[in-house]
Amino acid sequence: MRKLALAVLTALAVAGCSTGSGQVDVNNGGEFRFVQGTPSGGVIAEDERQSAPEFSGTLLDGGDWSSDELAGDIAVLNVWASWCAPCRVESPEFERVHQDLRDDGVQFLGLNVKDQQQLAQAFVADKGLTFPSLYDPASEVALAFRDFPTRAIPSTIVLDRQQRVAAVFTAAVSEDDLRSTLDQLLAEG
Repeated sequence: MRKLALAVLTALAVAGCSTGSGQVDVNNGGEFRFVQGTPSGGVIAEDERQSAPEFSGTLLDGGDWSSDELAGDIAVLNVWASWCAPCRVESPEFERVHQDLRDDGVQFLGLNVKDQQQLAQAFVADKGLTFPSLYDPASEVALAFRDFPTRAIPSTIVLDRQQRVAAVFTAAVSEDDLRSTLDQLLAEG
């Protein structure tokens, strides 16, 4: 019995934030699925960056928000959910970086997907997050980034000051990796 329990726990740990077949179906006709990711990242060369799509939505607290609010700043967009274990680890690290760099022209925005609003709000309160998060239960905002590999939860997209995609991480991001990426973008001027 112990071996069976250990095998089940191991299988769940390997699955990360995925379920069943390794995919969580988003209710949009099956066009977009969140799957367990693998780390990637690194700053994309300036001449190879693509413009980020424009998007808008409703914040977890109910206010309206538009990507126009990011104009001129570096932006860290983090796709997360309250049920995602790696999200619990990286969110306090994101908050520390946010606190350190918010006066340097770096904005953070969470994209809460496939979640219940009450659970997402409790997550934000529990982790002490002060940066805003869009409530995106149907993943409509996340779908705007379908041209970029952000199909894992968590995923993080970093935009440069011209609102071009400068880095993409398809797994939890360490604080050191995030700071390194942002330092490179801040140095671009």
